[in-house]
Formats: sequence, C-alpha cells, structure tokens
Amino acid sequence: MTTELEKIAEDSARGSFFLISGTALATVIMAIGTIIVGRLLGSELYGQYVLALNIPSLLGLFTDLGINLGVTKFAATLNAQGQTARIVKIIKYSLILRAVVGTALFAVNFVFADWFAAILNRPELAFYMRIASFSILFQALYATAASAFVGLDKTEYQAITTNIQATAKTALSIALVVLGLGVAGATLGYTASNLAAAATGIPILFLILRRKHNNATRTYSFTEEIKELMRYGAPLYIALLFVSFIPIYQNFVLGLYTTDAYVGNYKAAVNFSTLLTTLSIPITTALLPAFAKLDSGTKDKAKTFFKLANKYTTALIIPMTVLMILLSNEIVQIVYGPTFQYAPAYLAIHSTVYLLVGIGYLTLACFYNGLGETKITLGINATTFTILLILSPILTMTHGVVGLLIAFLTAHIAGNIIGAYIARKRFKLEFDAKALLKIYLVAATSSAPALLLFTAIKTYINPQLTSLMNTTSLPDTIKTAPIPELFNVIICSLAYLFTYITLIAATKAVTEAELQTANRVTKRTPILKTIAKPIIGYLQKILHARR
Repeated sequence: MTTELEKIAEDSARGSFFLISGTALATVIMAIGTIIVGRLLGSELYGQYVLALNIPSLLGLFTDLGINLGVTKFAATLNAQGQTARIVKIIKYSLILRAVVGTALFAVNFVFADWFAAILNRPELAFYMRIASFSILFQALYATAASAFVGLDKTEYQAITTNIQATAKTALSIALVVLGLGVAGATLGYTASNLAAAATGIPILFLILRRKHNNATRTYSFTEEIKELMRYGAPLYIALLFVSFIPIYQNFVLGLYTTDAYVGNYKAAVNFSTLLTTLSIPITTALLPAFAKLDSGTKDKAKTFFKLANKYTTALIIPMTVLMILLSNEIVQIVYGPTFQYAPAYLAIHSTVYLLVGIGYLTLACFYNGLGETKITLGINATTFTILLILSPILTMTHGVVGLLIAFLTAHIAGNIIGAYIARKRFKLEFDAKALLKIYLVAATSSAPALLLFTAIKTYINPQLTSLMNTTSLPDTIKTAPIPELFNVIICSLAYLFTYITLIAATKAVTEAELQTANRVTKRTPILKTIAKPIIGYLQKILHARR
C-alpha cells in the first residue's frame, strides 16, 4: 500500500472508529429507550407511535436537497487541497438553506396533520404528528452539522452529539410515558432529542470553523456555492429520497394491509437491524471522504482502495449478520419478551440483505459518490425503489409482513447486481473473489460449533439455571428475567467469533502484509490500537504457524 493510500486508510480507520464507537453507544442508549417504551406502550400503541412519525419523517427527507453528502464530499476534498476558507462558506450557506426549507416543511406538516392522519385511516394520530413537526427543522440543521464533522475529519464531535441526541430521546421518552402521556410522551421525547442534537452540534461546528484561516483567492457567492453543491448533490438527493422513502413506504403499506400489532412486530425486528447499521453506516460514512480525497489522484488508486475496503468491510459485517440470523429468537425474547412473537422471523429475513456486502452492498455507493459519479448511484437506487414499489403491495396483500420483506430483498439484490456489473464493466473494479469466498465459507462454518454449543447449553445448562433461579429467594423481577437466553447469546457469540477469527487466519483470508498495514493504520488512534493489537497479534501467530 502506498504512503498516500495508507494515510487515507488511517483517516478512514480513525473516522470509522469514532463513528462506530459513538454510534454503538448511541444505539445501546436508544435501544434501552426503545425496549422500555415498547414494553410500556405494548405492540399496538407502539405501532401507533411508529405510524405517527411516518409523515414527518417523509417530509424531513425533502429538507436535504443533496446538501449533506455535498458538504461531506467538498469539505474533504477542499480540506485536502488547503482551501479552508471556502469550506467555511459552504457550510454556512448550507445551514441557511436547510433552515429555510426545514421551516417551510415544518409548517406544511403542522397545518395538514389532520389530512395526513386521514390518509393513514387513523385520524387520532394528527395530534402526535403535530408534535413531531418540530423535529423536521431540528433534524435538518443537525444533519448538516454532522456531515460537516465527517468531511472535516472531526468524527469525534459527531459521536458526542449523536450520544447527546440518544440520551435525550431515551430519558425524555421513558419519563414522559411513565408519567402517563403515552404515545404523546414518546413523540415529545423524539422531537426534543433532535433539538438537543442541533443545539449542541451547531455551536461546536462554528467553534471548529473559527480556526480555519482565510486563504481564499476569490470570493464565492451564496448562489455559486449552492449551485456547486447541488450540481454534485442533486442526483444523490434523488437517490437518497428513494432509499429513505423505502421504510416510510413499507410502513404505509403495512398500515393499509396489516394490523397495528404486525406493524409493531415488524418495527421491533427492524430496530434490531440497527445493530448491523451501527457497524455499516459509520464505515460507509468514513469511506465517502476517503474516495473524495482520491478524486484528485489516479483512478487506479481508488480501485486499489476499493478492493481492500470492500474486503475488510465484508470480513466485519458478515459474521455479525450470521450471528443476528442464528440468535434472532433469543435476541427478541431477551428484549421484548413473548408479546412480539413474529419479530424473530422478521429479523432473520431482514438481516439477510447484509449478505450482499461482498458484492459491494455498502462500498459501491461510496466509490461512485467519492469520484463524483453520482448519476450511477441515482440509477441503482431508482431501480431498487421501482422494484420495491411494485412488489411491496402485491406481496404484502398475499403474504403479510413476510411478503414485504421478500419484496425488500428482491429489490436490493437486483440493484446491487446492477451496481456491481457497472463497476466491473465501466471502471474495471476488481473484487477479491478468492478472499471473499473464504470469508463467506468461514462465516458459515463457524456457525457449526456455535450451534452445537447452543444446543448443549439449552439441553443441560438452561434447565438447571432456571431451576436454581426459581428455588432461591430472588425477587420476582429477576426470576422472570430472560437470564438463560442472555447466557445463551453471550456464550454462543463468543464461541462463534473465536472460531471465525481463528479460521480467517488459518485459511489465509488475511495476509501478513495486510496485518502489518493494519498495525500501522491503527497507531494514530491509541484506543483503536489497544483494541486491535491483541486481535492482530493472535492472527499473526496463526499465520506463522501455518507456514
């Protein structure tokens, strides 16, 4: 790996680490809130809460205008070129534009809430929709600040503000629901959390921008900068609308053809997929500025970086996906209990979309967007959305939530195959097929000892553990807690991951040179180095033993 690529890999590793750690903590905090709120409300009221946020979330999509990804891309490119003064103007102009659009859409949602609720055949949701109206503006402002943090390689600040948002949502939602406000309390907590994120993220961003020296050779007007951003971002904005509209459209279809209880089960399952997005979104977020920095270099460097990024993204995501599928029943039982009886099957089916990661499910869009080929991203997303738009109502009417999930998977498989074909045909991108095949085989093989251990624990250990809990003088809350299921998940996950890591080295899916590069890349971030060092050391020992 060249010095330039290694430096970019260091930045990506550092950025991904802060984004993953920050997102992971925020996800845990929000998961706690979601679990408690879900239990307090029950599946039916929780379904109402989900549907009440549907229209405000949809309108919130229209505040972006392609600005966010443009801010990330240009901030990264201009920062690498030393044009710091222009970065300041781009970010300020972007915040102004999003504030204006966000205010307009807030007014639309607030005024027409009764009409929107009537469309969903649930007029009682209008009040909750009005509460959620305010989140449209707050979320728009914070999203731009978060995009700027990524482009400026200040991902630690995004992690901080994301956790402030998660903490506010969890604490307020639980408190207000406990006080008897029900769905209204949960909606107020959601809205207040977006306000908290914007109120902390924007001041921090302006403190960072104050340190940028004015070295501009010319002055760019508001119109010029916004045109430049939108020229890049418009295709991505339309593509983002397709992607972001998918869950909203799915909720709408479910609302028409299923009951609130099925909506609640589906949403509970999708909530657990955030455990995978906790890893995937930070990686893809950090990869966009990485490819943007390579935009000024040769495309050969971008292709080399893509091959490595795709391989290691696959190596990280695939085992987590397999674990999610294997333990879906236990995970749902621990968190939601027996009320959400359909959620485990929905979770297992929904998680399979991440098995596409080897053919670029998470990395292809970063490659195209970083190099400015945003029209390709638009075409792929339009194809995915069109297939889903057609299949979702048809399959949901006949097969319920399972039909909706089948439509979702079919659409994403088709879109990803098209994206991979274009990458190979037009850009001559190469996938490390041999290493990727090893990763998939190792991930599948590693499930065998985990399943054997899981069966043994359920047969011999869980009954004794349950008996011990029932015969001792423990509080009823502890006796009824899903401790056996939690024990199963922890032990089997550790066994699976140990087997996976061992076989990854034993099959030489990773090389000694790659591990040495990983050592150098992680040195810049002490915490990341501390975490990675024992794993890399263990992998190196196995590789040496295989010589």
